[in-house]
Amino acid sequence: MRIVLAAPRGFCAGVNMAIESLEQAIRHYGTPVYVYHEIVHNRWVVERFRREGAVFVDDVADVPEGATLLFSAHGVAPEVRRLADARGLRTIDATCPLVTKVHREAVRFARKGYTVVLVGHAGHDEVVGVMGEAPEAIVLVKGLADVERIEVADPERVAYLTQTTLSTEDAARIIARLRERFPAIVAPPSENICYATTNRQRAVRTLADQADVILVVGSRNSSNSQRLAELGRGAGVETRLVDGPEDIRPVWFRGNETVMITAGASAPEDVVEACVAWLGKRFRATVESCTLREENVRFKLPEPLRQLVEEP
Repeated sequence: MRIVLAAPRGFCAGVNMAIESLEQAIRHYGTPVYVYHEIVHNRWVVERFRREGAVFVDDVADVPEGATLLFSAHGVAPEVRRLADARGLRTIDATCPLVTKVHREAVRFARKGYTVVLVGHAGHDEVVGVMGEAPEAIVLVKGLADVERIEVADPERVAYLTQTTLSTEDAARIIARLRERFPAIVAPPSENICYATTNRQRAVRTLADQADVILVVGSRNSSNSQRLAELGRGAGVETRLVDGPEDIRPVWFRGNETVMITAGASAPEDVVEACVAWLGKRFRATVESCTLREENVRFKLPEPLRQLVEEP
């Protein structure tokens, strides 16, 4: 067996920042530290922090008054912030800055009287947060069929935004149709789909023709991991989404194929390494890395953690 490790893969800058934020919050404030939703969409990361004293909640009312509450990488609606303030919570905003950018653009367009078409997945934490910025002005579009059903007050004042973890190909098709329906539609100042999503998808597209099987390491509630798996299948390659080595089944392999391994932006590298080790032990696999692009993006910790970490 030959294993091709795609790079870039795994943690992006937003995930790194959110994880470090929770680590530092636990270190400086003690436990429990409450987290609104999962810190990132990965079972291994969530389980690790549960063991360390983090408590994940879906309702601010479940957080004791005066406790520490960290907002996850996916962002939250303004109402969540208001409720946290009303309960006197110490809040730490670990929202990915690229998601924050989409929030700000939604507010800016809504204030100018635009209908904002948000391309994304219903119920995803990021989408729920963005729509909460201006629910009266934002219309969610999940696919091409939704584009046909949109009704707007003024076709000359329409703008679009996208979830940061979409398939770039799917988003392009939806945006093209939006432009056909609303020729005056306004684009965001810069692409909303994040660099990490784009880079990981590009790596799968580039390397898929080398692979007999693709393993995508990531949890099933991870949007960007699901998109990577869809890309592999779309390229005609047998593709499996696995949380870790315990999900891998020997019957998927003959033992002499090329297996490409990648990972979603919230999947830890040690889990990737465990998957590689599992295949290596069972099939005497050789491993080679294929790096298509270097990533050197880093986001600063949120306040007040930045001050705590920088103090001598």
